[in-house]
Parts: sequence; structure tokens; C-alpha cells
Amino acid sequence: MSANYVARELNYHMTEGWKQGDEATQAYFRPLITYSRRFDALIAEIAELGFTAVDIWLAHLHYAWATREHIRIARTTLVRHRMQVVSTAGWFGNTRAEFEKACWLTRELGAPVMGGNCALLVNDRAWMADTLRHYGLKFGYENHPEKSIQEMLDKVGDGDEDVIGFCVDTGWFGTYGVDAVAALRAVGPRLFHVHLKDVVAPGGHKTCQLGKGVVPVVDCVRTLVEMDYKGAISIEHEPEDRNPNEECVASLA
Repeated sequence: MSANYVARELNYHMTEGWKQGDEATQAYFRPLITYSRRFDALIAEIAELGFTAVDIWLAHLHYAWATREHIRIARTTLVRHRMQVVSTAGWFGNTRAEFEKACWLTRELGAPVMGGNCALLVNDRAWMADTLRHYGLKFGYENHPEKSIQEMLDKVGDGDEDVIGFCVDTGWFGTYGVDAVAALRAVGPRLFHVHLKDVVAPGGHKTCQLGKGVVPVVDCVRTLVEMDYKGAISIEHEPEDRNPNEECVASLA
């Protein structure tokens, strides 16, 4: 997923957290005059690693500033590199207007899933669900603060199962000591997308190459196969101090 490069525009010296990387990335990619060259370099690099599909992190193409020309450039670039967009990833807004812009952007990129979070999940769920149906999209809530399976289920709630479900981040299971296999099975019927991530140790969220940390990655993949999961699986690894390419390729293998 393109968010693996969260620290790139900081020269892999991200000392102030995710927001710092997000802001630096948006500042780098937002100018239209340089967008074609910069987005092409991003997608070309991902393709050269052997990937044929990608999650587009909103910092690389954000609904707050993406013009039709930005989107045209992005689509042309993705086609040129034969790269499929399996989801957009990030924060999808606080208002109806922001969420609808995010839906439009996601549909224009040809992605079926929006994976992340949105304020409307809590305060305007019915409208959110109807809007997702209108755009032919699914929203997968990405677990971050939830420290148990029940907290995850409570967050997403009941109803609208056709369009509101889960985008599971396995790394946070490792952070909070949640049984990853049990969690996947619990959300299975509403599992729209998977961010396969490993972390070095419980209690923290320092990511690492798959299989090198505390998340039972192999068991997670086996469980997804047993569940007959049909969605996409993304490799997520966002080191703050180095380029993730080599470790992502090793994870893909």
C-alpha cells in the first residue's frame, strides 16, 4: 500500500508521528504541475517491486485537493503500469460533503473499497450507507484503538452489512495482544479488506517484515483461505526510519 512510504518525504526521519508524514506527503504530491512525474515515480517503483495492485493512501491523492486533472493523471499512470487499485485508505471526512468527495474519488480510481475511518460511521450512519450504495462502494472500518474483538464489533455495529464492514489491520492485534485468528473469524462475514501487518512487540506499533514480529501472519493467511475470503490482502509496513521496499518484497514472497 502506498502508505508504506509515509516517512519518505521526511527522508525517513519521521520523529513526530503519522500526522507529520501525512502533511509532508500531501505537500509533495498536491502541486498539479509536478503531479504526473511524482505519481508516476511512485507507481513505477511499486510495480518494479513485483506488485500488481495497490491501496492508494489519500495523502498521495486526497479528496480535499484532487482536481479532475489529478485524477486523470493518476488513472492514466495506473493503467500504464498495469496497477489495479484495490482500495483507498485513510480518513474519509467529518462531513457529508467530505465523504461524498471521497466516494467520488474512490469510484473514479476504480477501487471497490474505502478502508479506514470516518466520523459519519458514528453520527450519520444511515446517510453514509445510502451514499456508499449510490457509488457502488464498500466501507471497511480499520481497527486502531480497539483493544478487543468486541470493541471492534461494537464500533462497526449492526445493519448495512452490504456496505459497512471491516478493513482489518492485523498489526494492531499484535499491539494489543488480540487473538488475530479469532478476530478474523469474528468479522469474517463482513470482512471487505485486509491490511496484513506485523509488529516487533506487544504494546508498541513498530512495524516489521511479515513473519519477523509477534503477529501470527501465516495463521492469519491460512484462516483467510479457510474462510474463503475473496477480498484483497495488502502488505502494510511503514517504518519511520528506512525505506520499506526490501522488507515488503520479502513479505510478498
